[in-house]
Amino acid sequence: MNRQQVRDVILHLLQEIVPAAAVRDVPLDVDLCDTLLLDSLDFLNFVVAVHDTLHVDVPQADYEELRTLGGSIDYLTRAHERRT
Repeated sequence: MNRQQVRDVILHLLQEIVPAAAVRDVPLDVDLCDTLLLDSLDFLNFVVAVHDTLHVDVPQADYEELRTLGGSIDYLTRAHERRT
């Protein structure tokens, strides 16, 4: 899975969690929780959706790496490459 495919999956998952948000307009380097008004449960739902969709375990110690769209893309692309 390449970076663009990972990005598309992330945006789809975020759109499912926050249907009214313009997730495609989120810059790569801003905090997702602040920008999309995600509370801690929303963020946890995102992590679970990542696991269910991409089959990537994200330990709690790594949650910070998913705080931005760019960080999520980087982390999940690397994780997917390690699996293949």
